[in-house]
Amino acid sequence: MDKVNRLASENGVVIFSKSTCCLCYAVTILFKELGVRPVVLELDQDPDGREMEKALSRMGCNAPVPAVFIAGKLIGSTNEVMSLHLSGSLGQLLKPYQAEN
Repeated sequence: MDKVNRLASENGVVIFSKSTCCLCYAVTILFKELGVRPVVLELDQDPDGREMEKALSRMGCNAPVPAVFIAGKLIGSTNEVMSLHLSGSLGQLLKPYQAEN
């Protein structure tokens, strides 16, 4: 859990993902389309991936991936991200991390 917390707190937007997960890909693309370059950690390609996946479940993430953190806070998985996006709240959360165009 320490590694998850450290990575989440050291980076503005973090997505814990798996390289074979289509929902992870969709969330990553959404963030990029909103002008954010998230740090994406592929759990299936990290030697500590299984432990991080267990830590995410213990932290309350319903689905272990994608697990999205913004400003060090666990936002949740696909359902939570899409709900925030549809309500217009996601853009506000991401505003400090959007690239200047």
